[in-house]
Amino acid sequence: MRILGIDPGSRVTGYGIIVKQASELGFVTCGTIRTGGERVFSRRLLVIFEGLCEVIDRHRPDVAAIEDLFLARNPRSALKLGQARGAAVVAAMQHHLDVHDYTPRMVKQAVAGYGQADKEQVQRMVEILLGLDGSPTSDAADALAVAICHANHADLLAAVPR
Repeated sequence: MRILGIDPGSRVTGYGIIVKQASELGFVTCGTIRTGGERVFSRRLLVIFEGLCEVIDRHRPDVAAIEDLFLARNPRSALKLGQARGAAVVAAMQHHLDVHDYTPRMVKQAVAGYGQADKEQVQRMVEILLGLDGSPTSDAADALAVAICHANHADLLAAVPR
């Protein structure tokens, strides 16, 4: 199974694709979609949507996993993040991918064994779990962590009747 992990952001959206075969995980690709100097927010959403569509077309994942919203101190930031997340979900759904949501705490627990792990711990554990030669950027590492989280939960989800 090919799993697309997404770490949504209004300025930088991380993505990562892994393969799960039995209990083994393999790295496919990762990166970021940067909205650049785009001042118009709706254009940023389009960049995120089109960027993820390109990733999906190129790598053909079977399923998508996306980090759910966290509580933000600034309501305006939370709304923008929610909209960026929506653009990512629509890109996956348009490609007929099932989309699974995971809280930041669940993701950190899945890769670091601790729900309060910091970004550096998550980055390092992603590197170790996938046997990477170096650390991906923090946004790409977060997306790979979301994919790993789904890989850990996939067997449980498959056992639950729909």
